[in-house]
Amino acid sequence: MPRHYTNLDDLAATYDHIYLSPHIDDAALSCGGSIAGFVGAGQSVLVVNICAGSPPPEGPFSPFAQQLHRQWALPPDEAVRRRIQEDIEALETLGADCLLLDALDAIYRMPDAYTGDDTLFGTVAPDDTLADALRGHVAALAARFPAAIFYAPLGVGQHVDHQVTYAAAADLAQRGMSLAFYEDFPYVAKPTALTERMAKIGGAEIFLPSVTNIDATLARKISAVEAYASQIGTLFGDLAAMASSITAYAEGLRPEAGTYGERIWMRR
Repeated sequence: MPRHYTNLDDLAATYDHIYLSPHIDDAALSCGGSIAGFVGAGQSVLVVNICAGSPPPEGPFSPFAQQLHRQWALPPDEAVRRRIQEDIEALETLGADCLLLDALDAIYRMPDAYTGDDTLFGTVAPDDTLADALRGHVAALAARFPAAIFYAPLGVGQHVDHQVTYAAAADLAQRGMSLAFYEDFPYVAKPTALTERMAKIGGAEIFLPSVTNIDATLARKISAVEAYASQIGTLFGDLAAMASSITAYAEGLRPEAGTYGERIWMRR
């Protein structure tokens, strides 16, 4: 039975694959088929949810945070807890363990800097402290699990939390950590989004793509994503649109009609 942890010291003795997930849903959305495939093959998977900390239940919450709470149909004082419950259900479907870090989501961490979509999907604030804290966590994980393959978001879509996670992982990869970058879904499904991000971080001169076949696990991925009920409306509109979007993008990554994939990128 997959487990959710809050302390690094309590984790299992070993993991084959460790996914750095900026938010409570990113790993399943982007890599759920691969995760389910690894678990089905008898390999162990840990998802590290980075921005899983809870703000004070009484707030105060910025107008932008309040807007998102309304979109998610979640009470402000329970928003993070409810999303963690969704994650427990999703990762049980995929078979992965989870480590919950206590960093705050950007909308709670720096409400005066990230005031709307234009700033949340923009330049990381110069005084944002997430990067320093995250480097420490990732370094500790790499030291604890030196044989694991780590996966981090490319930062497609430019969400600030995704950009910070990419940068922290890329910095530590220079110390020998085995690392691949996954495509941030659903942002990567937007035309030109991947091209624009690759232009910022080096493109084909630096990265090589690899597509994993998820024919056998696509349905399980979609079932797992269904658990994130609070996010479906904002990201897709409804469950049918979610399943259609995931299926269409996965099919577009495979050269043969009727087959499905997920893509990662590795430094040359």
